[in-house]
Parts: sequence; structure tokens; C-alpha cells
Amino acid sequence: MDATQTGFAGESGAVKIQERLQKRHQARAEDAERRKEAKDSKSVVEEKGEYFSSSFNAERASIEEVLSGCSGADRAAVTQRLEEATAKTVQLQKFLNDSMLFLTQYELRQAQAALLKLQSSIAEAREQAVPRKKFAFRARTKATDKVSETPSPAADARADSGVAKVDGAAESEQCSFSHMDNASLTKTAADVQKRDVLLSHLTNCKVRLFGSPSTLHLKHIDGCEILCGPVSSSVFVDHCRNSTLAVPCQQLRTHNTTDTRVYLQVTSRAIIEDCHGVSFAPFSWSYPTLEEDFEVSGLDRDRNNWSQVDDFNWLAAGTHSPNWTVIPEADRKTTWDP
Repeated sequence: MDATQTGFAGESGAVKIQERLQKRHQARAEDAERRKEAKDSKSVVEEKGEYFSSSFNAERASIEEVLSGCSGADRAAVTQRLEEATAKTVQLQKFLNDSMLFLTQYELRQAQAALLKLQSSIAEAREQAVPRKKFAFRARTKATDKVSETPSPAADARADSGVAKVDGAAESEQCSFSHMDNASLTKTAADVQKRDVLLSHLTNCKVRLFGSPSTLHLKHIDGCEILCGPVSSSVFVDHCRNSTLAVPCQQLRTHNTTDTRVYLQVTSRAIIEDCHGVSFAPFSWSYPTLEEDFEVSGLDRDRNNWSQVDDFNWLAAGTHSPNWTVIPEADRKTTWDP
């Protein structure tokens, strides 16, 4: 091999070495850039989390301070404070919903638990300020005792109008239905608008709630069909079985519930705990003023996470919880009223 060929080979080898060095340098630079971007992204998420935590806790403390002022105050002052606390809690729920994308599961659960505690405190303060009268049937005559337990036309009329006598007071004034069997129950938008609604100890009842409640509490429900207009904040379900529910809301939290179908529109993620046999489908009930009630509620009509369900008893990542299912399209109810 002559000198010219030897020199060319040496130059070619040097070029290849230089190219490899450049590629290695470029790969290292790209890797460093990716690490920097990941670090910056993590930093942004951490900053958002810190901002959320400080803002959330400050507003929670503010609501707790409002509630503490209820102690010893007159009824008018308590009512005003409860309205303020309720409005602040609704805004805090919206803040949580808007922050869910960057919160960890732990942060989300802590915030949801804090909200639940606030809502319970508001309900307790309202109960103390305006005690709910116990349901009591009037004494029946012996002749009445011999009659079938089927509700009379008059009783049906009272139930259909949403008015039931509770120790002489109309239950519609209390925004609740309690301890009733085999009845058709209705409340209008005027009854429920921006109010807390409680349904408890109902068996084989059909309930229609038109309008936009602030919150909805369902307790000890058996064999019922409950349809509700848009709830501006949360729906709490406890000890419900063999029932059908249809409701739009910001948050759904369900405890101790079995064999129940939920037709849902929810802007956050639904939560179940100590439940089994619960199934979900999109909200499908409709009535003439539904769109107006959505406007009043402030819910996003186009946002629905009905199939995004967190089971607090099922922590196996990547494996679907056996405690809830999606209702097949062919089995979903689309016609609710004759």
C-alpha cells in the first residue's frame, strides 16, 4: 500500500471517530435536555401542588371560621353564616375539580375527605339551628287498622305534590322525605333550589326532584327509583340497595351500597367505598326545565366522567375493581316516565 492510500485510510478512520464522538455528544446533550425538562415539569407540578395545598387549606380554615361563628348566634345570623359557608364550600369543590389533573391520589383523597368533613359540619350546624322534626304517623283507629296498607288516593295526592305531614308541619319545608314506603314523591325546583336535600329510610318509592339542589344525601334507601336534577356540589349515598339513581353532580361518594344502578353525570371522578354490585351508565333522565337547571347549578354540561370510578377498597393498579361495572348499552334505561 502506497503512502497516498495509507494517508486516506488514516483520514477516513479519523472522520469516523469524529462522527462517533459527535453522535455521543449529541446523545448526551439530548439526554441532559430530557432530564432538565423532566425536572422542570416535576418542579411545575410540585409548585402547583404547593399552591393548591396552601390555597385549599386557607379557604378551608376560612369556612371553619364562618361555622365557628354559628355557636351562640341567633337563628338569622346562623342562617346567613350557613349560606356563606355553603357557597364557599361549593367554590372549594370546584377548585378541587379543576386541580385534579396534577394532584396525587393521596392529595386528592385528603382534599375530598376535608370537603366531606366541611359538608357534614354544615349539615350538623343546620340541624342544630333548625332541628328536623321526627316523622310520626297519627294514631290510627281500629277500623283503619283493618284496612289494607295500600295508600289512599288522598295520601297519593299528598305524596305526588311533595307534601307529607310531619308532626303537623309540611315536610317540603324541611326539604326532605323520610320513613316512607310505596309512595310517589316529588319536589319542585322551588322546593330544592340551592338547598340541601335529604332522602332517608325510603322503601319501594319513586322520587322525582326537579331543580338544582346544593347537595343531596341518600341514606337507607331500599328498592327505590330516585331521579334528580343537577346537584351543584356533592351527592352522598349511604346504605342503598337494589335501587336505581339518576343524577348530575360535581362529586358522587357512595358507601355501603349494593345492587344499585347509577345513571350519572359527574365532573370529577365518582368514589365508591364498601360497595359491591354497583353499575354505572350516562345520565339519561330528561324533563322540560333540565337545561335551565344545569345553568343554575353551574355544572359543565359537556363534561361527564360517569365511567371514571375510584374504589377505595380496591388498590390493585391496572386491574378493574370487581365491585362496580358499566351497564351494557342494550340494558340501559332510556324511558323514565309514561
